[in-house]
Amino acid sequence: MTDRTPLVGREAELDRLDAVLDGPGGPPGVVDLTGAAGIGKSRLLTEVCGRAEERGLTVLRGRATEYERHIPFRVFGDAFADLDPELLRGLGAPGAAWAASAGAAADGISANPAVDPAGAEAGAGAGAGAGVSAVDRFAAHRATARLLTALGGRTGAGLLISLDDLHWADPASLELLDHLVRHPLRAPVVIVVARRDRQTAPSLAAALTRGVDTGAVLRLDLGPLTERACVEQLAPGLPPDRAARLYAASEGNPLYFLTLLQGQGQGRSGPALPPGGLGALLLDELTPLSAAQRRTAEAVAVLGDQATSPLLLALTEPASASGPERLDADLGVLARRDLIRPRPGGVWSLRHPVLRAAVYEDTGPGRRAALHRRAAAALAAAGAPATVRAHHVERALTGWEPEAAAVLLEAAEQSETTAPASCAHWLEVVLRVLPDTPGHAARRRDLMLKRARALSVCGELRASRDLLHEVIAGLPADDGSGVRAAAVTLCASMERHLGQYRASVALLRRALSRRPAPAPADAVALGLELGSSAPHALPFPAVRAEVLRTLELARALGNEPAAAGALAVSALGEAYEGNTAAARELADRAAACVDALTDRDLADQCEPLARLGWAEFYLERYEDAERHADRGLAIARRGGPLHLLPHLLMCKAIVHTHACRLPSALDLVDEAESIARGIGSDELLGLVLANKAQVLIAARPPGDVSALAAAEEAVAAAGARTSWWTSLVWCVMSYAALHGGDPVRARSAMLRAGGADLSGLQPSMRPLFLEALVTAAVTTGDLAGAQEWAALAGRDAERLGLPVQRAAALRCAGQVLAGSGHPAAAAERFARAAEEAGRSGAVLWEAQSLLIGASLTAEAGDPATASAMWRRGRRLAESGGSLLLTGLADLLLPPAPPPRVPGLTPREHEIATLVAEGLTTPAIAARLYLSPRTVDTHLSHIFRKTGVTTRSALAALTARHLP
Repeated sequence: MTDRTPLVGREAELDRLDAVLDGPGGPPGVVDLTGAAGIGKSRLLTEVCGRAEERGLTVLRGRATEYERHIPFRVFGDAFADLDPELLRGLGAPGAAWAASAGAAADGISANPAVDPAGAEAGAGAGAGAGVSAVDRFAAHRATARLLTALGGRTGAGLLISLDDLHWADPASLELLDHLVRHPLRAPVVIVVARRDRQTAPSLAAALTRGVDTGAVLRLDLGPLTERACVEQLAPGLPPDRAARLYAASEGNPLYFLTLLQGQGQGRSGPALPPGGLGALLLDELTPLSAAQRRTAEAVAVLGDQATSPLLLALTEPASASGPERLDADLGVLARRDLIRPRPGGVWSLRHPVLRAAVYEDTGPGRRAALHRRAAAALAAAGAPATVRAHHVERALTGWEPEAAAVLLEAAEQSETTAPASCAHWLEVVLRVLPDTPGHAARRRDLMLKRARALSVCGELRASRDLLHEVIAGLPADDGSGVRAAAVTLCASMERHLGQYRASVALLRRALSRRPAPAPADAVALGLELGSSAPHALPFPAVRAEVLRTLELARALGNEPAAAGALAVSALGEAYEGNTAAARELADRAAACVDALTDRDLADQCEPLARLGWAEFYLERYEDAERHADRGLAIARRGGPLHLLPHLLMCKAIVHTHACRLPSALDLVDEAESIARGIGSDELLGLVLANKAQVLIAARPPGDVSALAAAEEAVAAAGARTSWWTSLVWCVMSYAALHGGDPVRARSAMLRAGGADLSGLQPSMRPLFLEALVTAAVTTGDLAGAQEWAALAGRDAERLGLPVQRAAALRCAGQVLAGSGHPAAAAERFARAAEEAGRSGAVLWEAQSLLIGASLTAEAGDPATASAMWRRGRRLAESGGSLLLTGLADLLLPPAPPPRVPGLTPREHEIATLVAEGLTTPAIAARLYLSPRTVDTHLSHIFRKTGVTTRSALAALTARHLP
């Protein structure tokens, strides 16, 4: 049980925290303690941990420090060091990875480089220091979430993770926490964090604020203590006038109050801080120490969470037989004075981070650098990976040192995929000290290019773009190294993701037109990026010839992956434009090319799979689209480009949406959103949120506002741009407004997407988008406008020849007919629309067409057909998880109990009705929770009683008795 001094003045906060501890596993799963330095966050955190232990929870404690802000996942690794490594290993590969990290940290090394947890999807534990292979950090987030869920179920009453001083946490840890906030754990796990609000990074503040808004986070802002609490509980018996002066000087901050009080106890008069400030008061405790003891305290401050006895010995003592004994004696003195305290794993730490900061800053710069240099050498001798040594190497740098730079570059390489922000930082450190001389110019350009790639992955798109501009501007006019092409290609990609499509196209065309001309391989890379960027700003026909030239050049070079990329770009461009015949031919060629390539061939550029999947979706080849998206996801998760994951996830999600597989579609768009927020592209985030809104429209019940909220955030992210993606975002906004009961806003949004002449709408999807306009017009009584748009949808659908688009056009026509008072004709259009959608596998649209058609059919006086349509439509909606359509079904035509076929039992009639709906024996068995043999037995009884001998005859007989 935690040894705790009495807590002062936080009764209200404790009541709320007790409620969280009494129900771990439910919202909120994260508690956010904020306040100024010294206000009592750490003390309250200690109290929470103690109360959790009293309730039987397992408690893990981690603390971020100012001096290890670039060690990936450091604060989580510190917390996991408290856990039994054998328990971790028993939880599978993710646990084993964290066990290796935590166990090594206990020895003063962050991880054992011999351990390779890359086989686990976790990667996160490896990110704490181990030399992992390229496992993307988003997989690490998911794996860590699974690990925490497993730990919560294996540790008795639950699990509490305490993360102190989170404002100093490394970016990788903050990304992981952001994931855990947005994807609450379904387990008895509570995460309590403490941070200084004014020093918190905006990304962390935003993530926690979003969690407060969703109920996933409980925020407790710790303000000053009352004068009564300070005086009566911290300094009982203090004269009132002196107490008032001390309280006023401390402004209710308990640490400052106690420091001032202690200063008076040492003979200082008055509440004012001495000239040296609070740090001087803290450092006064070190005055009685010997020189050796002072050096040991300084070494603890430098080492932080790595301050084990072996490393402290390496920093403080020359090699001698008496060294360990002297160190133990010095540590004993420091511990008795409560300057340092022992922690699990043989680690020593200064009493408080404020004290550590004071000691660290008071250590002379020369000595501080020397201590860091010794720490780096000792860690290297112990086999620590470069990611652990790098921050010591950085703080020991006084100028250009090739060996030190090699460590930093190795650390950058190790963290490239798991912690790109750390990678970018260490590259920046090297660039800062690299001599700016002609002899180092080529290396400088290479490192700048590598740093730009790291910045692009961790979401610093503008910084990456600006750095690439610097690289390009510094190249000689006759550069033939290929650096220019690589820099221009990446820079154009950054411009594209920032929504600056015209700038991207101009940059690429200038590079392609340079003399001397780019090398053929470089020209292929530039041409592929041009094909990716240009369609967002120009009609695809404007770049068709350039993409075809890229294809021919790739074929001439024997570069089959590039050829596949050019074919996929062409297929997507033609599919978008609605040139169906050309798109089909190109998609066939692209698929043949991609399918013939190995995963290794596509590892560096699996973008063809994303583009091909989207082209196949537009062509309504849903099975092929999902197959290629799945392959792309498998490659990208093994270390491919992370920015492609959202496109692949969205492609699969939209296929599942049209096929009415909505639970899985929601999971896919949630993952895509997580990655898009991590990358930091507004353009990409807008597209992801628009796709999420599409799924939410169908998945949530009528009246739910979550789809509209997602669409509004998508519109805000898209801003005032004009592009393919922006148009799509506004189209989804139109549908969300329509389902939110605002047809006027729906019409306005669709016209914003397409312009007055609707030419801005995606040609291959325009009938489906026009359906929103037709619905809005009919709802508001504008039948003339509805008729005009329905006619346009019909012409477009005829030209496209795609079943889903024809179904949309038929529904448009049906709505106009229904609004004009012709329910029978309208019902016929909806029935045909259901057939078209069903033929393509678009179950969502089939179900919707059936349900609206059922209502119109009943209105036209054919209750038997209406009932059959209603039952099939509702069954499809229910099996696909569409709460919108099941709710719509119950609103449109609540079913009355159908009359039974004479002579049949209720169960036999139920089975006969399902036969009439077209269900097979296994499907009936699954629906009624019976075995297929039992269903067949019932069918034999039904055939004997009714005198029919075939399923079709039974279906006809049953239909005659339905309403």
